Amino acid sequence: MAATRLFNFSRRDVLKGIVAGGGLVLAARIMPLGSSVAQTAGAYGAAAMPHGTVNNPNAFISIGKDGIVTIVCHRSEMGQGVRTGMPQIVADELEADWARVRVVNAPGDEEKFGNQDTDGSRSTRHFMQPMREAGAAARMMLEATAAKRWGVEPGEVEARDHEVVHKASGRKLGYGELAEEAATLEVPANDQLRLKNPEQFRYIGKAMPLADGFDITVGKAQYGFDTWMEGMKYAVVARPPVFGGKVASVDDSAALKVPGVEKIVRIEGTPAPAKFQPLGGVAVIARNTWAAMKGRDALKITWEDGPHGSYDSEAFRKQMEETARKPAKVVRDDGDAEAALGKAAKKVEAEYYIPHLAQAPMEPPAATVRIQDGKCEVWACVQAPQVTRTDVAERLGMKVEDVTVHVTLLGGGFGRKSKPDFAIEAALLSKEMGGAPVKLLWTREDDIRHGYYHTVSVERIDAGLDDKGKAVAWRHRSVAPSITSIFMPDARHQGPFELGMGLVDVPFDIPNLRCENGEAEAHARIGWFRSVSNIPHAFAIQSFAAELAAASGKDQKDYLLELLGPPRVAALESLDTLWNYGESTKVYPVDVGRLRNVVELVAEKSGWGRQLPKGHGLGIAAHRSFVTYVATVVETVVAEDGTLTIPRVDVAVDCGNVVNPERVRAQMEGACIMGLSLALSSEISFKEGRVVQGNFDDYQVARIDQAPREINVHIVPSNWDLAPGGVGEPGLPPFAPALTNAIFAATGKRIRRLPIGDQLRA
Repeated sequence: MAATRLFNFSRRDVLKGIVAGGGLVLAARIMPLGSSVAQTAGAYGAAAMPHGTVNNPNAFISIGKDGIVTIVCHRSEMGQGVRTGMPQIVADELEADWARVRVVNAPGDEEKFGNQDTDGSRSTRHFMQPMREAGAAARMMLEATAAKRWGVEPGEVEARDHEVVHKASGRKLGYGELAEEAATLEVPANDQLRLKNPEQFRYIGKAMPLADGFDITVGKAQYGFDTWMEGMKYAVVARPPVFGGKVASVDDSAALKVPGVEKIVRIEGTPAPAKFQPLGGVAVIARNTWAAMKGRDALKITWEDGPHGSYDSEAFRKQMEETARKPAKVVRDDGDAEAALGKAAKKVEAEYYIPHLAQAPMEPPAATVRIQDGKCEVWACVQAPQVTRTDVAERLGMKVEDVTVHVTLLGGGFGRKSKPDFAIEAALLSKEMGGAPVKLLWTREDDIRHGYYHTVSVERIDAGLDDKGKAVAWRHRSVAPSITSIFMPDARHQGPFELGMGLVDVPFDIPNLRCENGEAEAHARIGWFRSVSNIPHAFAIQSFAAELAAASGKDQKDYLLELLGPPRVAALESLDTLWNYGESTKVYPVDVGRLRNVVELVAEKSGWGRQLPKGHGLGIAAHRSFVTYVATVVETVVAEDGTLTIPRVDVAVDCGNVVNPERVRAQMEGACIMGLSLALSSEISFKEGRVVQGNFDDYQVARIDQAPREINVHIVPSNWDLAPGGVGEPGLPPFAPALTNAIFAATGKRIRRLPIGDQLRA
């Protein structure tokens, strides 16, 4: 199948170029979900997102006289394949020839495109149905035009493979021949649309080549770092080494003597809670990147550390452990866990720890800003162009409509690039330079030491077992600084969205189940990280499930299924803290049957229960996140000297229905590698308020020789009666507990603290 191509045009370019040439431009009014789903969901899903239900179009389809179909993708591409998946959906309903499809990226404009925040594994979940509707509407407009020309009823014609065919006579008209006239027709209403049946799909559900794969392969794709324009300046920033710190004094005389340095600028920070505003500091603006970096090295800055100057992550871990050993705020309370624990035949307890983590995308943050004639243009690798546009406008004192955000390709994001502090920095520096274009670059050290970190976490679980080893009581205490700390003062408890990520929604069939949330102060900027709080919650819960299996003398997989209980919809609607990823529980219930199914599927595919040599072990874990169900089995080999290798990983995933199975496989494989990184060696630690790590030499990610030798992804076949689930994030949470459970099976050594580091050699 021929690959389509991607072009980095703005919407203005698309409309000027193609409409001027005479073509069809579709501006379909989009519902957030399919009609049957939307009636049930109410104010959930896309409708509950900022700008998610505006009347302006969420998708544009343009057809030129030459028959080329141009599809605008309004989501950020960061390796997940959304610039292929969204157009793939449209092209299928449109009956377009994929080889004649071109993809362009939308600028940030919530009035025209609705919500564009590419996070939370929401792109396909929220926009599969709208994209189908857009494609179907365009197809019907082309069919109506052909029918009118031939003087026949619309039902007598049919769009097939980029042409409209008169079924009785075999006459054909190409899309390019019909486009200009079709553009004059009224867009069909949603209740008039004829969507394809799944058996008619040409592209949906099929492995498709990446729209931007060729340009990425040959180095033509434009990332945030690649922006260039005439007269552009380059800038880096020296930021406070301690969160909440500020400049006490600066001597920039030596920096100004560095050849190429043009200006030194103070950037004011914002008192907490600062949301996505810059940390502040001292910027060096120069004629090239090297000069800017050398100028920054020459700055002599005295910092005032502020309230977090004594932050020590090891001391804070001990403080959180003490908190986890005491009663805390109750966030779920079924039965009487305290009484059941007191009467249990056997008690089991354990504490688990996960440190701060950095997203560390391969491309650090970068943004270029130019201010001209009262207008500001931003070119940046951002996940949230709307937020970027709003925050830049506010900081510059401009109207939102005077700011344009051009979204480049993202070299990874993982949640870091949903915060546009770096784009605001670039905007401030362009203003300082009289509007000249300024490219603001973050080095790897900047990214590691000044990011928005995944929260540090202590999870304590106590369980009571009866005389047959069945769990009759469960008490889980979670202690972690919250992301809400960047939005509100004195935030010491996890927010409902964090509690709903695997803690209060744990679907175990235990009659006495209690969840508590202890207080924890944030001493660093806490932000979204791929899969967010599912990581510590799944690590603790799935590790502890295996511990209970061992305490009961039972098989890991069998005991996990016993904890899950019979297939059913978990009754969690009464929980005040149930967030459910912003989705309706009627459309996306917590379906224990689907979770059981992926456990059984991955066990079967991995050969669970097979005999293994000494030093080998299998571990299993399963988790529901972002309304998708994933189970993972890891096989490990631990040598006598503690060296760990991973011969094989199996992953089973049920995401409802699949647009591009190759992208699902890639996301699961990538999650295994990322999960291995955070399990083995990734850690952000603090001494005297300062991040200890600075680059990939001490903030380590998995090396190629550590990677699993084989990763098998088993996708549950699409069920078109179900709504689509997320894919980008759900593969990560089960990996670390499956790995540490496998290590226990191989060695008898229990790992409760991540990263593993040298624990296997201890």
